Amino acid sequence: MKIYQIRLKLFLLEDIAANKIQEKITAFIDSGFKADEEWLNFHEQNSYKNYCYDQLYPIEKDRVYKKGKIYTLTIRTVDLELAKYFKLVCADNHIKEIKGLVAEIRVLPKKMLERVYTLTPMIIKTEKGYWKEAISFAEFEQRLKVNLIKKWNAYHQEKIDEDFDLYTVIELKNKKPIAMEYKSIKLLGDKVQIQVADNKRAQDLWYFALGVGLGEMNARGCGFLNYRWL
Repeated sequence: MKIYQIRLKLFLLEDIAANKIQEKITAFIDSGFKADEEWLNFHEQNSYKNYCYDQLYPIEKDRVYKKGKIYTLTIRTVDLELAKYFKLVCADNHIKEIKGLVAEIRVLPKKMLERVYTLTPMIIKTEKGYWKEAISFAEFEQRLKVNLIKKWNAYHQEKIDEDFDLYTVIELKNKKPIAMEYKSIKLLGDKVQIQVADNKRAQDLWYFALGVGLGEMNARGCGFLNYRWL
């Protein structure tokens, strides 16, 4: 298993407010799938997508991404064919607000992870919406672990033993939930920092998470992880 990282240069055709940027990036990526029937079927099927992406860099301090400026978007995936598709299609794709310019792929090295932390809010949905209004922190931790294991099992077509330590410490970095706009609604999520457990299963799963994202809605820009090696 390898994690493929695509660095994509994007040219903005219009100003985009920071609270709208994730929605526009998602529209840009989704529109590329429509160019090919096989990838359109992949996009429309109800399954784990096994890719994730961050926000545009550099971040604008005034919270407005500028028309006429070039930014970098990072996409990660565990699927080589999908990585190649992103490189080929996104670099030649455009929507009303965004035009792709050029993309490059590299393999993210696999080393001992010390910690991971989210760059975009992580979403854990419940029947009542935001998790803090419905479940305990212990249940939140369990759902986080189960969600990651389900992605692993689906991708590797196996069922692993869930009795292991995934991390030693998890810390919420925000005092209030962080809102992300999606289809005219606001999803509430959190930024987390996690100390990775020192066992092979945990190390493998967190390396995998760098490629697929943490929590839910990863193909909508949620749960993108950064990392620190030991």
